[in-house]
Amino acid sequence: MTLAILFLILLALTFDFLNGFHDSANSIATVVSTRVLSPRLAVIWAAFFNFIAFLFFGLHVANTIGKGIIDIAIIDKGIIFGALVGACGWNIITWFFGLPTSSSHALIGGMIGSALVKAGPKSLVWQGISKTVTFIIVSPILGLVLGLGCGIIVYWIFRKSTPFKVDHLFRKGQLVSAAFYSLGHGGNDAQKTMGIIASLLFSAGLLGGKFYIPFWVVLMCHGAIALGTMFGGWRIVKTMGQKVAKLKPIDGFCAETGAAITLFISSAFGIPVSTTHTITGAIMGIGSLKRLSAVRWGVAGTIVWAWILTIPCSALISALAYFLATR
Repeated sequence: MTLAILFLILLALTFDFLNGFHDSANSIATVVSTRVLSPRLAVIWAAFFNFIAFLFFGLHVANTIGKGIIDIAIIDKGIIFGALVGACGWNIITWFFGLPTSSSHALIGGMIGSALVKAGPKSLVWQGISKTVTFIIVSPILGLVLGLGCGIIVYWIFRKSTPFKVDHLFRKGQLVSAAFYSLGHGGNDAQKTMGIIASLLFSAGLLGGKFYIPFWVVLMCHGAIALGTMFGGWRIVKTMGQKVAKLKPIDGFCAETGAAITLFISSAFGIPVSTTHTITGAIMGIGSLKRLSAVRWGVAGTIVWAWILTIPCSALISALAYFLATR
């Protein structure tokens, strides 16, 4: 294994760390904003379930990223470098502005940008890209519907209970829902870095003639995303936890449950969805259950614009990085 490949693996794990750092808000914003856990305990709780997610999920998403976005035959060190620089660059920019954008789509945009510079549109796997782009719309809507549906069911079941009893019960319930969401987050997002590292190893001939995900790659990627989650992107926590909608423990439970179900389904089908889009949609859903004005639609609109720009902006950064690196 050459120094160049080791450097790119380290860069990929840096992206994975940034993914956890950037997306920790998704896992902990509701449980922190409802004061069920302190920020320190919340990130430890989320990081633990991020790490053990490999015990519960297959590697379908990793295989999609590894060979389902761009033609694996054109992948080389330059492609991987450009993709990771594009994804990391966009993550840092959006973290600075407190925008909960998708690390997954930043990575996919990065892969597209460098592939276009190297080999043009024929290098893109349109089936995988179209499935991913479709779920930019589907995942937040599904999260919204499931969050809203969970809220309707739970509010109806506990309609005769006292506010004190409901609050006490769902403070405990949120620990469970946050754990399930963190499992879904680790199970979907860590696999994207696995796919990148495995495609790099495959292109260098280090996996033999068959593409697969080595177990040491699985462990390193889950460890990196869990470590990033522990450091926490606090700018985004504030946006997710309070700026989109005010949440109570029962609301946080419903939002996390709806989002977790969405992530479990998408991971089972190998679809690299955005955990950010999913939880944001679920928060909007439970917020709109009270009244539509409970959701700050102006903030939501800013977030959606950031979602739309993620793939093209990360692709642009990646294309520039690949161009400069290969000149």
